[in-house]
Amino acid sequence: MGEGTEKWIEHYSSKQKILLVGEGNFSFSLSLARAFGSAANVTATSLDSRGKLERDYGTEALTNIEELKGLGCTVMHGVNVRIMSRHVNLCSKRFDRIIFNFPHAGFDIIGKEYDSSTIKKHQGLVRGFLENARRMIDVDGEVHITHKTTDPFSRWDIEDLAEEESLCLVKKVPFYKWDYPGYVNKRGSGSKCNSTFLLILAINDYNNSLRTFILYILYPISEFNI
Repeated sequence: MGEGTEKWIEHYSSKQKILLVGEGNFSFSLSLARAFGSAANVTATSLDSRGKLERDYGTEALTNIEELKGLGCTVMHGVNVRIMSRHVNLCSKRFDRIIFNFPHAGFDIIGKEYDSSTIKKHQGLVRGFLENARRMIDVDGEVHITHKTTDPFSRWDIEDLAEEESLCLVKKVPFYKWDYPGYVNKRGSGSKCNSTFLLILAINDYNNSLRTFILYILYPISEFNI
């Protein structure tokens, strides 16, 4: 971006080079872009093709994408987080923030969320993402994962997966949907892919704050220890 005034929305700045992965209807990316007044610093990606996004989310996703492009955003489809560091349009780039909100291996997998085999598939997705993100963050960059903290999702062991990929947990902060105006979370897979999932709020025993959904902020261990 230019030399204008830096604008912030929560943990994100108009001066940061931001990569978003696993976008569905692109409403989170658009929330950032609207807050910045520009999306020239944002690359927003989805695993699904543009055609599948239209089938799953109707005109909502396409409208959001066109607004993002109008604000200068780089929008890419067919980006697999397990191999994204080798993507022809991403392999030479480095980012200050890489964001994956509510990673999920899909509802077409066999088994319930609490089955160990299902948890392993989710962990495989997160592990692949972290391995690639670790290669793509710039000096002092951060990897952000938003995730549920209730069982069985807590058994994904995000912190352990991060450590395996030489990433260190800096802090965990509450994630509030209302902090990102216009953000509409979607299931993203299965027959109800266009449905939202309830961001249930629970009382934390320590300070009575609402903390069912957590944003994990991760640094490369080598950088964190310098």
